[in-house]
Amino acid sequence: MKPVPRISTRGYYDLSNGQTLKNNSYYTYPKNDFKKLINSKEFTIMIHGLRNDNAGAIAKVVIAKKQLRKLGYIHPVVGYSYDSNTKGAHLIKQAKHALAVGQKIAEKNGKNLGKFIEDFKLSSPKTKIRLMGHSLGSQVILSTLEYLAKKKKNFGIVEGVYFFGASITEDVPSSKKYAKIFKSIVNSKIVNHYAPTDEVLNWANKEKFVKGPLGLNGASGKPLKQYHQKLVKPKNHRFASYALVLKSFP
Repeated sequence: MKPVPRISTRGYYDLSNGQTLKNNSYYTYPKNDFKKLINSKEFTIMIHGLRNDNAGAIAKVVIAKKQLRKLGYIHPVVGYSYDSNTKGAHLIKQAKHALAVGQKIAEKNGKNLGKFIEDFKLSSPKTKIRLMGHSLGSQVILSTLEYLAKKKKNFGIVEGVYFFGASITEDVPSSKKYAKIFKSIVNSKIVNHYAPTDEVLNWANKEKFVKGPLGLNGASGKPLKQYHQKLVKPKNHRFASYALVLKSFP
């Protein structure tokens, strides 16, 4: 089987407290697959959620690629693999701490993914890059856009953003701060697939681990024009379930 191309920061952050262990930006694997992306028309990066080890990250890319092909998307799909399998994430009594550490690591990864996008665009300015994020992956995307927005030259550098079961808060698309960031960095659109039936987001909301997740009831307030949301009914919170109910892409 051919290896699944991915950008990775595995081992860069401490899984028990989120501390930074390595200051490298990222590494890509296999290198040749990324060389082939140079001068391509576009590609999509799939960013997984909490409780995914490297094998889990790879599995999400395979699911995304399969579903996008079905929908007629012919361009490459690569993965972004980060330290989200935080200590104790599967144990109820440690869930809050594990999620807090996961969020901290996801926020820090914004700089890593942002750097990859900047570096890639230097060698291939015309290639469009789309970002797909499931659950905690939405935080990685948000932090990436924040990082990119610090430089004027990054205007419109990301083509589109697609959220599934997003754990960021519902006020993000209507907040002045983030609306400005979205407007300057995302060229075409932000699409949020939300599900009021999502059991994990319902639980996180009820326990106040995430106050009003964007993926549960959609955006609050008046979101910016670029923002669109789609009500979906996945079987459960897993990315595989969200992929199955995806009707169109990009």
